[in-house]
Amino acid sequence: MSSAPIDGQRHPAIVILDFGSQYSELIARRVREKNVYSLIVKHTIDINELRLIKPKGIILSGGPNSVYDEGAPLCDPGIWDLGVPIIGICYGMQLMVHQLGGLVKIAKQAEYGKAPLKISNSTHLLAKVYQDSTVWMSHGDSCESLPEGFIRLACTNNTPDAAIANLERQLYGVQFHPEVVHSTYGMVIIANFIYNICGCEPNWTTEIFIEEAMNQIRYQVGDKRVLLALSGGVDSSTLAFLLHRTIGNQLTCMFIDQGFMRKGEPEFLMDLFERKFHLQVHYINARERFISKLSGIFDPEEKRKIIGTEFIRVFEEESKRLGPFDYLAQGTLYPDVIESAGINLDSKSGERVAVKIKSHHNVGGLPKDLQFKLVEPLRRLFKDEVRQVGRRLGLPEEIVCRHPFPGPGLAIRILGDVTHEKLNILRDADFIVREEIKKGGLYSNIWQAFAVLLPVRSVGVMGDKRTYAFPIVIRCVSSEDGMTADWSRLPYDLLECISNRIVNEVKGVNRVVFDVTSKPPGTIEWE
Repeated sequence: MSSAPIDGQRHPAIVILDFGSQYSELIARRVREKNVYSLIVKHTIDINELRLIKPKGIILSGGPNSVYDEGAPLCDPGIWDLGVPIIGICYGMQLMVHQLGGLVKIAKQAEYGKAPLKISNSTHLLAKVYQDSTVWMSHGDSCESLPEGFIRLACTNNTPDAAIANLERQLYGVQFHPEVVHSTYGMVIIANFIYNICGCEPNWTTEIFIEEAMNQIRYQVGDKRVLLALSGGVDSSTLAFLLHRTIGNQLTCMFIDQGFMRKGEPEFLMDLFERKFHLQVHYINARERFISKLSGIFDPEEKRKIIGTEFIRVFEEESKRLGPFDYLAQGTLYPDVIESAGINLDSKSGERVAVKIKSHHNVGGLPKDLQFKLVEPLRRLFKDEVRQVGRRLGLPEEIVCRHPFPGPGLAIRILGDVTHEKLNILRDADFIVREEIKKGGLYSNIWQAFAVLLPVRSVGVMGDKRTYAFPIVIRCVSSEDGMTADWSRLPYDLLECISNRIVNEVKGVNRVVFDVTSKPPGTIEWE
């Protein structure tokens, strides 16, 4: 079992140079699925920084550019002499060919979608990949001639050099995308590269992460006090369990009830964490404070801003009352690091890191004068990895599998102004949606399922009487990461049951509609 350095900084076995591909994050996840630690870095990383990281292998991502575009992203040419196995994917392969003296040109016929892979040399990279297996193509340029020392490994009908290699220098390239599910033997190719070519060991496991994270927390925190804003989501809940196991009563959790949570949720969460699992949780009832601040506010961005600002103020006031604290724990995840607005390179690890706290993440951009030091043990994990850690730590399944819930809560699922009446209506309708989906055994197959309250009224007939009431929108989507999503095809009988229950049980609603919009063009949330 590998152990973390004393400062808790594990070096990645595989480094992914990001050239702007929509799949860079997916590449990192695919490598981790093979229990090998990977990180994404900027394509501009200096060769000396790479030497400090000491990766066992490097993956060059795809990207939207041509190597001949003005300002096309390039990498330090010293990378080719680093003595580390490298594989270029799509643009990464073209860049390898271009910088090593080969020729890349606009293809006679662009290639998008599925294509059969015709293997001429299955050594190393393509071992155990079946002839004519499907690969996913997405490129407009192709290699016209290969650099000296390179050979062809495979082709497709439209791409003569679909996979190439310089076996002596351990440099490889594929014109297709092995990381996407459409490439049927893509994971075999990734495994061949990281295990057989790079010599990586499968030592990035849930158990090892927990051990390393606990060592890191103890080293960083010592005997100081730590404050955590606990929301009840899987990220903050997993972090609470991890910290409690590591430092015990040095951890204090703060649960701020802003009045926009789902039906029965504050009571359920407090009972679960405080009484069942004996975490030290301070419940802050700030419902009226938040709701009053949204009176007459219709613009969704203004709602978010008001809620975020008020959260900071409540958090600041209560932390001073409960404190002092030396550390603030946040459930920051690796996608938060990757997607943060400001990105710098950590010269120690090579990792892309955020230069500021994300404005809607956990406590939402803390005042500088709080003087907290951050504890972020989950910042190198993807969401699916957090769920695995949560399960291993004993987090209840109803928390581990909870659907994502926005920080502003129901306030942004009520279009227009927020009132007590509308909150009560939405809570009841939302509860029915989720309850019936769970009864139907579909909850775990859906990324998010919830109700939305529209700021209009429509005419209806109930009990031979005219009604003029609100419509409820049912919103259910399937997704892997929330970046893209498709609307879930719920059975008609389930939709009928949900609709009947809502109009019969929720006072103030006389119409139910079903949202069949995917992302893009829509978003998952309505506001």
